[in-house]
Amino acid sequence: MDENIHKGHRQRIKERYMNDGSLDSFEDHEALEMLLYYCYPQKDTNAIAHKMINEFGSFSLLTEAHPKEIAKRCNVSENIAILVSMIPHLSRKYLNGKWGEKPEMSNSKLVGEYCISLFANTYYECFYILCLDNQRRLIRAELVHKGSIDSSAVYPRIIVESALKNKAASVVLAHNHPGGGLLPSKGDIDVTRKVKSALNTVDIEVMDHIIAGGDKYYSFVEKKIPF
Repeated sequence: MDENIHKGHRQRIKERYMNDGSLDSFEDHEALEMLLYYCYPQKDTNAIAHKMINEFGSFSLLTEAHPKEIAKRCNVSENIAILVSMIPHLSRKYLNGKWGEKPEMSNSKLVGEYCISLFANTYYECFYILCLDNQRRLIRAELVHKGSIDSSAVYPRIIVESALKNKAASVVLAHNHPGGGLLPSKGDIDVTRKVKSALNTVDIEVMDHIIAGGDKYYSFVEKKIPF
């Protein structure tokens, strides 16, 4: 009898998703429960989903964790830990992929919206350069630094080499503030000026510096920050 109830529950959850076509009406544990169906053909994944989320305190904190930590703390297999930890990274790939190849970056609003996608579900600070062609289309977004941004950590030589390698006519500097606040620090402004000076020596223009956080962005050009 218990097995029949369990099977019926799974089918109801699946039908609910098929009818809605989304997870909008699902609680976090229900979404994770359904994902785990494909790892546990027989077990009660509702209880496992609750346990995993409770262990980390929230669905987002769970998925942000390293897979080794998920496996250890939740007592699940490596495959399950990897699957769960891939959720935010797959989301970011999906959002970036929607822009297509060589998206147009002709104004700060477009660049800012692209950077929101670029940094989606990124929980550590990192620094990119967006290499643009002479029609302001994106050639490549290249990660040049991970960690806190300051004038000693970001090496202009690496940025110049990356811009030249990608045959950039111009670049946009972009980094994120995972904590949420978007206002540039003195270090952010110093880095911008330092990189701009280095790129001027090879005739590559810095078009803007974008700071992204959550679903918002800050543009040096829009805010008329001199650099």
